[in-house]
Amino acid sequence: MAIEIKAPAFPESVADGEVAAWHKQEGEAVSRDELIVEIETDKVVMEVVAPEDGVLAKIHVQEGDTIESEQLLATLEQGTVAASSEIVTEAQPQAVVEGDAGVSADLLGPAARQLVEEHKLDAASITGTGKNGRITKEDVLKYLKSDSSVPAPAAAPAAKAEPAADASAPVGPSGERVEKRVPMTRMRARIAERLLSASQETAMLTTFNEVNMAPMMALRSKYKDQFEKTHNGTRLGFMGFFVKAACEALKRYPAVNASIDGNDVVYHGYQDIGVAVSTEDGLVVPVLRDADFMSVADVEAAIKDLGVRAKEKKLTIEDMTGGTFTVSNGGVFGSLMSTPILNPPQTGILGMHKIQERPMAVNGEVVILPMMYLALSYDHRLIDGKTAVQFLVAIRDLIEDPARILLQL
Repeated sequence: MAIEIKAPAFPESVADGEVAAWHKQEGEAVSRDELIVEIETDKVVMEVVAPEDGVLAKIHVQEGDTIESEQLLATLEQGTVAASSEIVTEAQPQAVVEGDAGVSADLLGPAARQLVEEHKLDAASITGTGKNGRITKEDVLKYLKSDSSVPAPAAAPAAKAEPAADASAPVGPSGERVEKRVPMTRMRARIAERLLSASQETAMLTTFNEVNMAPMMALRSKYKDQFEKTHNGTRLGFMGFFVKAACEALKRYPAVNASIDGNDVVYHGYQDIGVAVSTEDGLVVPVLRDADFMSVADVEAAIKDLGVRAKEKKLTIEDMTGGTFTVSNGGVFGSLMSTPILNPPQTGILGMHKIQERPMAVNGEVVILPMMYLALSYDHRLIDGKTAVQFLVAIRDLIEDPARILLQL
């Protein structure tokens, strides 16, 4: 029986998606819940798995194609994997490169095939690092270099002398200037679009303050081991305290927790805090729902889980949707000071930075203290400078006296 495999249903905020990668090809046997294809949207990468055991009979869209919600992706012939393997063997055999010990032609790129034929190599002994085990030119060159029994390729005739290359440009092994052009991923393009939109369509301004981290560091040092044992391995970090401090400050200054919708201001009676997480594809902002009702341990555990799922590309669109305020910690990368960019329609974002010891004047004396710069970027269309400064001062006061967070003072 034929089963249609369709794209997931996209929410209203996602117009379409792009076929990122097929993990199975036509004629291949698949098992139930086995990954078949990845769909990349402007928010997350979505995985489509096999609904039943069977054979992937027909692929209707190719990698790079733009698809819509619930569009037909492939057709699956239902059946057991054991039975489907017989169908695979009946498929048309692939062409084999003569003298290559049974390596199919489609596993050798044109440049790699030329080198294999030129040096009379056994392609089966070359490890392919390309997609689906494809052997690239670099794989063949690496094999030639490692195998002393194979004569090295003849050097190309000396070219006419060229002017010295710019030292700042990328330089290849032979000294030539090299460039690599790759298409921007859909997620990266969407991130760029939103960042540009935020800078052009909001009256963004940033105010700074600094906080003495000594009390927080002393608290963490005193209780971190006991905290980890009590909360099943959850480590005590600083993000939990900053998220809780942000929730308390947002209650005092609701304009920072609001959003602009056309000519209306929407005041949110809850605190859904977005936490910026860095991935290979760019910065994503999963959301902690009702963070004001979460304990510090709950926040730390949730952030850890979101970070792991972000790196494994397992965040859902629901994880990324919404949020009334964002906290970003550039300090983990060594940033001393920055101006974070708003995440519309939010009107505020808090930037944490590197903790660095600095000489500070305390009661007329110079004392070395671990200090952190805090930055609050805000939309000046809704938030006045006075409110922004008072909000940031409230954050500072709560962090410098952590007991106030628990007592809501």
